[in-house]
Amino acid sequence: MSSLRTSSSSPVLPLVVLSLLLLSGDASSKPIVTPITKDDSTGLYTIPVKNGAPLVLDLAGPLIWSPCQSPHRTVPCNSSVCKVANRNRPARCGGASAGSSGDPNCACAAFAYNPASGQCGSGDLTAVPLSANATDGSNPLSPVTFSAYATCAPDALLASLPEGSAGVAGLSRQPLSLPSLVASRLKVAKEFALCLPGGGGQTGAAIFGGGPFVLRAAAPEPMDLAGDIRQNPVPLLKNPKNNGAYYFGVRGIAFNQEQLNLPAGAFDLDRRQGTGGVVFSTTTRFTTLRADVYSALINAFDAVTRNVPRRKPAPPLQLCYEASGFPMTFVGPAVPNIDLMLDGGRNWTLPGGNSIVQTDSATVCFAFDSMGPEQAAAFNSPAVIFGAYQMEDSLILFDLEKGTFGTSGLLPARRTNCGNFNFAMGSS
Repeated sequence: MSSLRTSSSSPVLPLVVLSLLLLSGDASSKPIVTPITKDDSTGLYTIPVKNGAPLVLDLAGPLIWSPCQSPHRTVPCNSSVCKVANRNRPARCGGASAGSSGDPNCACAAFAYNPASGQCGSGDLTAVPLSANATDGSNPLSPVTFSAYATCAPDALLASLPEGSAGVAGLSRQPLSLPSLVASRLKVAKEFALCLPGGGGQTGAAIFGGGPFVLRAAAPEPMDLAGDIRQNPVPLLKNPKNNGAYYFGVRGIAFNQEQLNLPAGAFDLDRRQGTGGVVFSTTTRFTTLRADVYSALINAFDAVTRNVPRRKPAPPLQLCYEASGFPMTFVGPAVPNIDLMLDGGRNWTLPGGNSIVQTDSATVCFAFDSMGPEQAAAFNSPAVIFGAYQMEDSLILFDLEKGTFGTSGLLPARRTNCGNFNFAMGSS
């Protein structure tokens, strides 16, 4: 794995001074909201929180990173913050800790990981200004600016990210992730909600800090979805080998109301080895399954749709059809549902809008991918990576304090979508 490095000759600020700087800006006891944009060429999602410049959302990312201008503030390498920044570096960033040194006046360095290219870099840990809008859950109310710890990354690490991106916003369960920093800086709940947009120029929304999440709908009144989701939380699982990631328990998959024939424990998380389990990812375009799970699912789907005219595969998607072969419904093409059978007896239902994707004007494809042998054998490889396409147009709420998540299911079933947050400025 190649590694890039950036550094600065700026003086190291005492940690107490830097802490005061981090607390400067417009304080807020309200959650904050920001739009989410999808980049169709990469399939990645961004939020414009770094002085209006977009940062890529990475659910597994431990911290925020972006190229820095010189000079910039740095953090002492022997500080507790530096130790936290280097405690759980990305698994693919090998080598010694970026922050270690025997010099008491040295500057802390931390790793940055590009989830699109798989490349690592390292640079100074610093403080950067971030901005969004306070919200009541229905509208943005007023601008909010705050400072957050971030890693200075080399410019070259931006390769493979959407054009114009300024870096990555890590959303993991780690102490220096964006949700954790928003909670500590703005004194709000350690909770965030993502409503990832689909294609076609739609704009989604993210709320950090709890509270309502209201979408306009075909119903007479806008609906607050967050309240309903909090009534039915699903436990998140912890993987000791990948502490920041969001795993959840699945005991089986059903298609067309029949459970797939898979060995018992096919989705279990092996906490000792750090392998298996089901993990969320905003940087994996389509849900990607271990080969045995993928084969069982695609074969079942293939059998049910055998009379629908086929088209050539659109790699990495292998099963494609004529778009006119499926009638359309409110929740996408009319195909049998896929159900994730969750721990505790509940199901997460994926209708056609989650399982079929349009790849061109005449073609739709089964929107699931198979892990290759190298990926399946990799360190901490899960059984299933629950990808971003299957998360689109659903509100998903993560509660870091309680260790739970919840989902609205596909929003078009409720006659709304992730593009229906009202970004017109309201009054506080």
